[in-house]
Amino acid sequence: MAPTESRFARMSRRAAITGAAMATMALAACGGGSKGAVEGDMGLGAPEGAKVTVVEYASVTCPHCALWQKNTWPAFKAKYVDTNKVRYVFRELPTPPVDAATAGFLVARCAGPDKYFDVVHQLMATQQEMLTSSPRDWLLRTAQAAGLSEQQFNDCVTDKAAVAAMEKRVQAAQAQGVTGTPAFYVNDTQVITPGGEGASLADLSAAIDAELAK
Repeated sequence: MAPTESRFARMSRRAAITGAAMATMALAACGGGSKGAVEGDMGLGAPEGAKVTVVEYASVTCPHCALWQKNTWPAFKAKYVDTNKVRYVFRELPTPPVDAATAGFLVARCAGPDKYFDVVHQLMATQQEMLTSSPRDWLLRTAQAAGLSEQQFNDCVTDKAAVAAMEKRVQAAQAQGVTGTPAFYVNDTQVITPGGEGASLADLSAAIDAELAK
């Protein structure tokens, strides 16, 4: 195994701690607390303190998250985010393979705030490459497309402080009772659409519009 891959493997073992923590989540109804800002939040649309905040918990390795991103995000973004009607907050919750998901989020952050969502969305859109090549190659290609060199990529995914910060974000999700991805909250109330890929635009709209009308 090459030295860079060894460093990546060491990061993966550390990330496994996150996976173990996630596996112990109680299968209870999700709690509140999603509207208040959490350290590490990445947001779009209206500024913090907006009348309506929509929080999504998702993972770059979650197939249902990728489907929501493909099928629902464009219309949701056009209706509520681009118009600044809501504050959209994205929170990272790595799912299996947890090491690849964790590394993907680290790469998104290393790419910088202006490229964060581009990297996250690209990883979701190309999840199949993780299976057809290798997680490392998939992540490296995405990192390089975002302007990172291979050395910067290696440094990024083995940054112990960044991995520790990720673990804190996962613990915060645990504390709020989040048990799976994608999970959506509108002003602290979870919106669930039975069927698999996440909250529908219709269900999100009903919750959002009711809050906007208050």
